[in-house]
Amino acid sequence: MEKPYAQSFKNHARLVPAFHFFVLPMLLANVIYRLIQLKNGISFGSIWAALFAIALFVFAGMARTFALSVQDRLICLETQTRMEKLLPAELRPRIVEFTPNQLIALRFASDAELPSLAQQVLDEKIADRKTIKSRVKNWRPDYMRA
Repeated sequence: MEKPYAQSFKNHARLVPAFHFFVLPMLLANVIYRLIQLKNGISFGSIWAALFAIALFVFAGMARTFALSVQDRLICLETQTRMEKLLPAELRPRIVEFTPNQLIALRFASDAELPSLAQQVLDEKIADRKTIKSRVKNWRPDYMRA
């Protein structure tokens, strides 16, 4: 995959312009429009249109959430697999102690720094994704996110 920019802690968040700046605003505008139409007269058609607009908006949010949930599961698996290869033997049995949030944040650590950062995360019981990601010195970019 083409690397469009150098990824770092400051710019790694992913926005999908067509989804975040077109689809969601249009679906929200549709919900608002349909609710305003209810004020002009309640009928079966206007109630149906409002409920359908709300359902479409909720569906879009759920579809995004489902995709991100599957992505997070794969990231956890990938990070655990990397840890099996990169962590020292005495630390490998502790892989099961990592939470999904810790594994997801650790994916950005380079192979060279993953063992020491993983040790810090466990020893200091760091649970916050941002805190873990901010400690990464050599960023391993992820350009294949949903």
